[in-house]
Amino acid sequence: MGYLYQLRIALLRCTDLLESGADWTIALEAGDDIECVHNGTTGLWQLKHRAEGTRVTDGATDLWKSLRVWASAVTAAVIDLDSADLFLLTTAEAPPSSAAAYLGPVHHSRDPSEAHRLLTEARDAARTRQQKKTAANPETETKKSDLYGAWDSLPEPEQLRLLERVQILHNAEDIHATKTRLQGRAAIAVGHPCAASFLERLEGWYFQRAIAQMGTPAGPITGTEFDEAFSRLRNQFRPDNLPIDDDVIDLSGEADLHTEKTFVRQLELAGIGSARVRIAVREWLRASTQRDRWSNENLLLPGEIASYERRLTEEWEVRFEAMRDELGDQAAEQAMTAAAKTLYRWVEQEARIPIRRGCEEPFITTGSFHMLADDLDVGWHPHYAARLMTLLEPAGSRS
Repeated sequence: MGYLYQLRIALLRCTDLLESGADWTIALEAGDDIECVHNGTTGLWQLKHRAEGTRVTDGATDLWKSLRVWASAVTAAVIDLDSADLFLLTTAEAPPSSAAAYLGPVHHSRDPSEAHRLLTEARDAARTRQQKKTAANPETETKKSDLYGAWDSLPEPEQLRLLERVQILHNAEDIHATKTRLQGRAAIAVGHPCAASFLERLEGWYFQRAIAQMGTPAGPITGTEFDEAFSRLRNQFRPDNLPIDDDVIDLSGEADLHTEKTFVRQLELAGIGSARVRIAVREWLRASTQRDRWSNENLLLPGEIASYERRLTEEWEVRFEAMRDELGDQAAEQAMTAAAKTLYRWVEQEARIPIRRGCEEPFITTGSFHMLADDLDVGWHPHYAARLMTLLEPAGSRS
């Protein structure tokens, strides 16, 4: 849950930054859980997704682990306190008059000096308890790491200077509420009906990009890169367009698994070679998968598929009937097969009939023709209907 929360908060931060322009970068597991560079300032974020009722007390492990990370980075000269802002974002609650409360973002209640005093008291009390435990169980307790060593290694003025840069954002929205906020941003971009579908695809792109950034030297995600991806995806949800998903484009299909499909038999009847049959299976699989997804996500208008298939059928019908007229009633099988190949070549290479004006992916047209061919609504051989109806008729129904 914590790792997914980290990804989702980073994505939300990207949408926040996008409002101010594209001059920023964001990275995961770089300088911190999230590292954001914007306007010459580096923001380092520690994230803690905790169960409801959790509190950030002065001795809370989450608080001291964050201080340990930052103190170690200051000692190693990894953090420049003149240009770094340090954030601890947690779903836990900071009690009133606690160190975490005094390090909150609200200026009238911030008091880093008082926070430092409370933290010192909490550290000293914890050290006293630890010393008693160590005296009672020296073999086990002495092996425990010191939570406060990195903090203690900083001189007190440097500790205070560090706390001046710290903001503790407590009672933060959890992973589910963060998704709700992201859906709100998506609704602004594409409207409420498409918001969930848009966000699912945006998260898919972002998660893959974040994995690449963490696993390979792909560099941080830039504002320009995010803006381009966001805009490209938003354009797919315009009224004249529909989204084409990368995982659908990656589908290849196995022709051997679909030899009994009617549209494959149509191709064999037309004398289409096995390599082109394999391509046809791929296009059919892509189109059927994408169309099902559009339908399941309510991205299509009522009757839109029926209207589209009517357009395809009418375009096919003109060419099919012209082919039959040219062949005549006495055409030889070789001539009919050659004409069928010519008609099918039109589907492969020329027929580009978008379901919407902006959705021009060729496999939607080609694959939709194969879906129609599977139902015998269209065909390539002049006698496709009669021959395939006989072939597909159950053996027991023949007299």
